[in-house]
Amino acid sequence: MNSLTHGGSEGARRFPDGFVWGVGTSSYQIEGAVDTDGRGASIWDVFTHTPGKVNRGDTGDLACNSYNRLEDDVRLLSELGVGAYRFSVSWPRVLPSGGGPVNQAGLDYYRRLVEALNEKGITPVATVYHWDLPQALEDRGGWANRDSAKLLGELALVLAEGLGDQVPMWITINEPLQTVQQGYITGTHAPGRRDLGLASAAIHHIMLGHGYALQALRAQLPNAVIGPTMDPQPFHALDEESKPAADALDAEFNRVYMDPVFQGRYPSDLRSDLQPPEALIEDGDMELISAPIDFFGLNYYRPHYVRSGDWADLRIGETPIPGHPGAVQYLPPDLARTVMGWPIVPEGMRDLLIRLHNESGGLPIYITENGCAADDYLTPEGTIDDYERIDFIHGHLDAALQAIDAGVNVGGYFHWSLMDNFEWAEGYRRRFGLHYVEFASGRRIPKRSARFYRQVALSGELPASVALPPAAADTAAAVDRADAEEPEIPEAPAAV
Repeated sequence: MNSLTHGGSEGARRFPDGFVWGVGTSSYQIEGAVDTDGRGASIWDVFTHTPGKVNRGDTGDLACNSYNRLEDDVRLLSELGVGAYRFSVSWPRVLPSGGGPVNQAGLDYYRRLVEALNEKGITPVATVYHWDLPQALEDRGGWANRDSAKLLGELALVLAEGLGDQVPMWITINEPLQTVQQGYITGTHAPGRRDLGLASAAIHHIMLGHGYALQALRAQLPNAVIGPTMDPQPFHALDEESKPAADALDAEFNRVYMDPVFQGRYPSDLRSDLQPPEALIEDGDMELISAPIDFFGLNYYRPHYVRSGDWADLRIGETPIPGHPGAVQYLPPDLARTVMGWPIVPEGMRDLLIRLHNESGGLPIYITENGCAADDYLTPEGTIDDYERIDFIHGHLDAALQAIDAGVNVGGYFHWSLMDNFEWAEGYRRRFGLHYVEFASGRRIPKRSARFYRQVALSGELPASVALPPAAADTAAAVDRADAEEPEIPEAPAAV
């Protein structure tokens, strides 16, 4: 029995006092209003309007129209019972050219948002950078240009001055791995590059951007709580022969972003074509990146499994790992998967929390994203019966409690997401929200998972189990074979 079990309903386990319950969103995924009130273009505006880049040609032009539905969405949050809301700032809405003159109308929007949240007793948690780089900066080289890092610090300063008295908690950057991996290596996200030379430069500059943003926020807001958010991808070797490949992937996907923050250096065993060139690393850069942070934000969705295998004779669930002959990524067929094809492994989050606790020296860790996509639909009775999401949440909150029992300082949990939204290259076909969105009308409808999460957030207790109807229990454990193929670890393009 978990050591935190006491009080409340039979067998329920209580989270520590002060544990933060929240939900998250990001600007491009929900705001819409892309050409309203002086907002500039972002790389995602350009990318989504490029034919073939996004499922069905979807764009974030309207998204959830949250820019024009601010009061409605704050009311959703209040009714959900959460104590915190993680949102991100649209960089081109505040600084249309990436730097220079402030677009006051854009800054005022976020001022209205944080004031409305505080009036409802909901703590604003602001993410400075969540992928929507101004296109004006992309035209100058994007994250391969050092200026982007410096200008992220300028954005952070503008936000600190304009919102800092209302926002006690700040996230500098969100998932630098995805910015580099999908933006500069595979080309599946904006800006759609496939160039290892650009990628290696982008690694250093986005980490330097974290450093500049941290410096600006710290100078202006000495009492604020500040840290980065990352999405470490666990790679588990299933046999001794595949361990070198798993370790190499850990360096490429995880340690290249975490080590600079925790240790002030890039991993020495990182593949040479991704190692940030020494010529780009100026005096003081690594000290800036590794300056003390107040917490580490963890986004967790799934692990990966690696084993030895014959590329010429692949077995079910195996895909080759480029650059590692004789090693394959393996998806065990008995693991339940979401409709994204991601295996559902709550204990992977527990293990990551313990790893991060050890590598960070015991920093507070906030689970800043965790959730699942499901094939949600509105029933004739007007309900959205997302029992598989309830099961997913319950399993991962149980894993968080296990980590707390192991001594990890887990400060809070932010479910992804408040509502269905624009899911990047997947467009609108993937629904992650606690609230169902009818995108044509903008109507928000709470799902069964919203009611479950509200109960947990208000009570601070996790029920011993969740009762799922038989058909729903089968769905929660099912694998969508038609749509749930294991994503490959993509082969990187040649350096240019």
